[in-house]
Amino acid sequence: MALNDESLQALKAELLDELAKEVPSKSLLSLRLAETRSADIGEVLEEMIEDDEELPAALALLDILSAERAANVLGYLPGESQLEVVGELDDSQVLKLLEEMGSDERADLFNLLSEDRREALLRRMAHREREDLKRLASYEEGTAGAIMTSDYVSIASGMTVSQAMMRVRQTAPDAETVYQLYILDSDGQLIGTMSLRQLMVARPGAIVDDIMIKDVISTRVDNAQEDVARIVAKYDLLALPVIDADNRMVGIVTHDDAMDVAESEATEDFHKGMSIGQLEDGVSRVKLWSLYRKRVFWLVLLVFANLFSGAGIAYFEETIAAQVALVFFLPLLIGSGGNAGAQAATLMVRGMATGDVGVKDWGKLLGRELLVAGSLGITMAIAVTPIGIMRGGEALAMVVAFSMVTIVLFGSLLGMCLPFVLERFKVDPATASAPLVTTLIDASGVVIYFSIATLLLS
Repeated sequence: MALNDESLQALKAELLDELAKEVPSKSLLSLRLAETRSADIGEVLEEMIEDDEELPAALALLDILSAERAANVLGYLPGESQLEVVGELDDSQVLKLLEEMGSDERADLFNLLSEDRREALLRRMAHREREDLKRLASYEEGTAGAIMTSDYVSIASGMTVSQAMMRVRQTAPDAETVYQLYILDSDGQLIGTMSLRQLMVARPGAIVDDIMIKDVISTRVDNAQEDVARIVAKYDLLALPVIDADNRMVGIVTHDDAMDVAESEATEDFHKGMSIGQLEDGVSRVKLWSLYRKRVFWLVLLVFANLFSGAGIAYFEETIAAQVALVFFLPLLIGSGGNAGAQAATLMVRGMATGDVGVKDWGKLLGRELLVAGSLGITMAIAVTPIGIMRGGEALAMVVAFSMVTIVLFGSLLGMCLPFVLERFKVDPATASAPLVTTLIDASGVVIYFSIATLLLS
């Protein structure tokens, strides 16, 4: 059973109490850790590592675990916590952990180390492991190569089913997954795939080339990781093979790694949607200066952008002085336009992120948004008209109604179009969401409202 926060805190207290004894019982600690999932141990260790006084206890717990289990637990820690741990270990201890880690996690940790530490570790590695690590660590961050693993089961073209089964048995202990098998030709090119189930039910003497699936879904090593996650989700794959420019297979991206990418990308888009830069860690762990730095730029920029709203109000001082009741409806109107625009922008940004919409769909989406936004504006105008009549009579109600329809229509179209404009100029469309759209509509809404008021009430 998965542990909740209360259970995790109780486990942490139990482990710390035992370690605080003059002679801790390693057998008791080993038994307790053996009963606990690696992910839960990782969460407990993460809290301990953040406290300098508890860091020695965290290292003592890792030392009790076997090298394989310790490497597994280390993989659940964020990068900053991993660096804290390996910073307290010598090269031989770090080397043992790297050897037991999955190839993708090994490359991620390796890239976090200093140049000197990396060189020292590479010199002590076997040639094959060294070359594999250097290759995986060389791929650009955010690409398929950066999240793939080279621990997969490959089968040579021309093998019989019985030979392929022997190959699976030999490579399964080190493979990330054995449920999907990949058939390669003599040049290492990917020519087919099959499931372990297909292999198990086939005749022992059958040739794998005759029963494999030849229409293989794959991705290039330099493709963006969000595209990889989208492919895995679309086709419901356990793993996605990664090939280079020559169609040679270089690794796989597993389903769990793809889902981690999807979660990370969704979090990043959500932060950008609120004009927050990408955080290096969770909001509860990120440093205060970093949190301030990520938020301050857009907030200061939007402060000056809001001056246009003030300038618009100042320009229409005479209209406002003649009809003071107009001010009552100003927050209502520009707020409604901002909300409608933020809704439209959110729908477009999410649609673009999932591949549901693209630039080619702009014309169709514009027509749909005109109909929907117009209907929304009319509905909201009808709702607010009685209040306009009560506050200032039929003339004022007409101004408010026309302004509501116009501002909501303008806001919705701006919110829909801005992500496409940003995409055209190679800017992340997620930046178009809430604060930016709302600020633009605030300034525009003031001008639209008082222009209509000046025209109809003059």
